Amino acid sequence: MSDALHRDPTAPTEPLYRDPTAPVDARVRDLLARMTLREKAGQLNQRMYGWDAYRRTPDGGFELTDALYAETDRFEGLGALYGLQRADAWSGVEHGSGPGAEDGAALAELVQRHVVRRSRLGIPALFVEEVPHGLMALDGTVLPVNLAVGAGWDPDLYRRAAAHAAAELRARGGHVALVSALDIARDPRWGRTEECFGEDPYLAARLTEALVRGMQGAGEVFAQDKAPVVLKHFAGQGATVGGRNSAESELGWRELHEIHLPAARAGVRAGAAAVMAAYNEVDGMPCSGNRALLAGLLREEWGFEGLVMADGLAVDRLARITGDKVSAGALALNSGVDLSLWDEGFTHLEEAVERGLVTEAVLDTAVARVLRLKFRLGLFERQDGTARPPSGGAELSRDLARAAVTLLRNDGVLPVGPHVSRIAVLGPQAATTAHQFGDYTAPQRPGTGSSVLDALRRLAPPGLDIRHAPGCTLTGRDLSGIPAAIAAAAASDLAVLVLGGSSARTPDTEFDANGAALKAVSEMTCGEGADLAELRLGAAQYALLDAVLATGTPTAVVLVQGRPHVVPDTASALLTAWYPGPWGGDAIAEVLLGLAEPAGRLPVSVPRSAAQLPVYYNHKDTEYGGYTDLGAEPAYSFGHGLSYTDFDWTEPAFTGRSLSVDVTNTGQRYGRCVVQVYLRRLITPTWPRTLELCAFEGVGLAPGERRTVTLPLEGVTGTVEIRVAASAAQALAVKGHSFTAPDETPL
Repeated sequence: MSDALHRDPTAPTEPLYRDPTAPVDARVRDLLARMTLREKAGQLNQRMYGWDAYRRTPDGGFELTDALYAETDRFEGLGALYGLQRADAWSGVEHGSGPGAEDGAALAELVQRHVVRRSRLGIPALFVEEVPHGLMALDGTVLPVNLAVGAGWDPDLYRRAAAHAAAELRARGGHVALVSALDIARDPRWGRTEECFGEDPYLAARLTEALVRGMQGAGEVFAQDKAPVVLKHFAGQGATVGGRNSAESELGWRELHEIHLPAARAGVRAGAAAVMAAYNEVDGMPCSGNRALLAGLLREEWGFEGLVMADGLAVDRLARITGDKVSAGALALNSGVDLSLWDEGFTHLEEAVERGLVTEAVLDTAVARVLRLKFRLGLFERQDGTARPPSGGAELSRDLARAAVTLLRNDGVLPVGPHVSRIAVLGPQAATTAHQFGDYTAPQRPGTGSSVLDALRRLAPPGLDIRHAPGCTLTGRDLSGIPAAIAAAAASDLAVLVLGGSSARTPDTEFDANGAALKAVSEMTCGEGADLAELRLGAAQYALLDAVLATGTPTAVVLVQGRPHVVPDTASALLTAWYPGPWGGDAIAEVLLGLAEPAGRLPVSVPRSAAQLPVYYNHKDTEYGGYTDLGAEPAYSFGHGLSYTDFDWTEPAFTGRSLSVDVTNTGQRYGRCVVQVYLRRLITPTWPRTLELCAFEGVGLAPGERRTVTLPLEGVTGTVEIRVAASAAQALAVKGHSFTAPDETPL
């Protein structure tokens, strides 16, 4: 007979929530029923900075701090811990003091063991990490920033890169990835433009969808190399007044739905585990206290069942409305926020329930969402980083960088031809990788990546002489280096002038309480808290450009930047690589030398002046007049990008809800063409936009190769005109094809 038949019926049984074979919802209900009010409140708090939870020991190991003991004592456990692996100038963590690839998982396991022991019910914590463009941790793979990803117009490549970032996170013992995806770049003066996929909602939606599928995978339970995504920021943060960080957004519901919500909608449909409420307000109410947005739209209308996290200290900001932080926490919880970030308000939720500011039923609903995510991650069964560290991160980062390099202008000087025997590589970005990374980047080990100068020297054919002079710095007016740059350019057949901006934070940067740069110092001109009134580069960069051009030497300008800057259209060639990551120098050099094709297309329109703003292509279809002193059109429109070859395509053929077009490479080189499909609404209940991107597909073709590209017209409804082109500006000029599409729920 089996032992089960002789089991003592009075012996204690393992609680249901401990049974890994039980349904997740049943486990959640069982655990929630066993919890005290204090324990429940603790599950909704993410008060502590992770880097304050540990310190290095003399033998190179880690020990836990009194701060962590106090935090876990406060709520008999810990709901979530932010930034255990985070390293940067704000946290003060660097190589030697923080966890690297070899010991990050051990640190996470050490902290988790303490949390579980301190919890009466053995509830583990969520470890939440920043993954803005790769895991923001020592030895984490740095990817190009989102704006560069948007320039690639390649969701499948981004899906694979996102999967790699998730695997790195899990291998280090992390669980949840905070990823910017939902902000739409409507004003490039905003320092966080680099975190946007671009100005267009459809492009952002496709890439957000790829992000979720790459990081999370499929299924109820997350695989050990997959991570739940917190999509940020919800919603409308890219439209703050004046391009100022965290300012108000003057948005109506229609503008919100048409421009700022499609990416979030796509992410929710793809199964995103969580979203982060933004700092800005919508219709007078900050997002973290906006019940109409979080409960009405996100949960009731869209059916979202995942977690809502507040942005850092956003809950406490609500005290400006409610009068104190206790009621601020109650407002956020009642509005739909489940998990705080560094706030004091959520630490008083027990008091808020006792005072009648929030019901325990509302508290339970939020706690259930947090617990459900922990069960889906399998944290009650495995409490350490067991995923294998992935390989191939550098090559994925390099592939993304290659895809992002966008050729805006070329009079034939690129690619470098056999007649060129000497190149002068000039400019403040030419010989450094420090400014290729973007904001939210951990310190890099010496030798990581490649600068444009290093890559050109390594990849140039034998006999090609590469000489260098920086000419000037990124910021300031020091012109002392320009004479040497002039001499180098004058003695060369081609000048490559590498200019741009920087989001590099240094230890002397002053930070706000939420980690934003409070006062930009050194060469920081972009990133969170580094907004610009103008879109100009440092003054000395323009002086350098003029001086080099005056030599008469053909000049190719390369821009390394986190937003579109205004640059005179005077050079022989102009290309932008955005912030291409550590190996961006390789990608840029390959394109310059013709070893790779310029494949990028603009994810944002490039203005001629900040005074023109806004210049996004999908404005309302009004009589869009110019100015008496300057036209209204951008220097380069959304979708623009040149190749080293030429393409031709046939008139599109329509079949059902899709169109097909034959694309031919008519040139002498391989190239990648991005077929872009735009619609123009003809009959609408409200005033339409000039154009709207509704489909795209990239196709690589050998010389003479012809291929049929078929694109579904998902979400297209009503009477519309469809235009196929290579950019938004070209779409305005080509003849469209009108038809009436059947009604369906648009994307």
